Amino acid sequence: MMLTPQSLRGRVLMGAALWTLGLFAVVTIVLTLSVRAMRATAVIHAHSPIAGILAFLCMIAGLALIRGGLAPFDDLRNRLSAVRKGMEGRLLGSYPSEVQPLIDDLNALLDHREQTIRRALAKAGDLAHGLKTPLAILAQEADRAESSGHLELATTMGQQVERMRRQIEWHLAHARAAASGATPGAKCSVSDAAQGLSRTLGHLYADRRIGIEVDVPASHCFRGQREDLDEMLGNLLDNACKWGRSRVTLSSTANGTHLTIRVEDDGSGIEMSKRSVVLQRGVRADEATPGSGFGLAIVRDLAELYGGAITLDSSSLGGVRAELRLPSC
Repeated sequence: MMLTPQSLRGRVLMGAALWTLGLFAVVTIVLTLSVRAMRATAVIHAHSPIAGILAFLCMIAGLALIRGGLAPFDDLRNRLSAVRKGMEGRLLGSYPSEVQPLIDDLNALLDHREQTIRRALAKAGDLAHGLKTPLAILAQEADRAESSGHLELATTMGQQVERMRRQIEWHLAHARAAASGATPGAKCSVSDAAQGLSRTLGHLYADRRIGIEVDVPASHCFRGQREDLDEMLGNLLDNACKWGRSRVTLSSTANGTHLTIRVEDDGSGIEMSKRSVVLQRGVRADEATPGSGFGLAIVRDLAELYGGAITLDSSSLGGVRAELRLPSC
């Protein structure tokens, strides 16, 4: 670690070194003056090396004490990093009495944050549950309107019900992602999520004979909630199946603390000018394709909440390649 005058370690070590050098100089001067006063030149040669050795030993001892005293700050930095990454929920360890009150306050703040987020998540879940019943009733009324021959009314009602349902899912996804930050050690297997979703969507699009290929190593792990990963991958795979002709692929690569998940299809693709637009809420690239336009926006927002990102590009299969960058375990 580079020591600079701006760092606490650098200032303490530099101050200790200067103080020791000053003490050495003072001791030397005092001994020299004492010897001159006694007119004992031989004593100079006897005491000067001893003074130098004592000063050197004092310097080594002082540096060792300072190094030991600053060691808890290195541990504190590592544990704070672990809390930020979700690996730990509290700051554990033993710290000097001057620092311990700060650690206690930080732990109290972390506990309060966790409780607040969990209460907010519970309220969001209650709200979503309360809205599902009215939406189900509206959907039934839309079906009755269609049966009665009111096709235009049924279509309008069905579209609005779907938009409201996706809005609820979007806000719940945000709430889950926020809560996952307060869940230490949250992680899940990318392969398990991808395999499960591919089987589900394979059955859903069986009439179109869409083949979904998954190439994800078993060791690849997402640092977050399984529900959030399912939400992101599910939306990407669903879009790929809607746009693709016969083939969809899902693959992943790991790079240090991040992993990249790619979902590609062999459809007609998206124009470059529309790639950033379709990531916005309520925007669809093709109005003829069923959907509410919230899928990619949900993926984008969830990825950003986890410190990741999503980009759209052209696929070697001929369609779209959605590249999702997320933190790995």
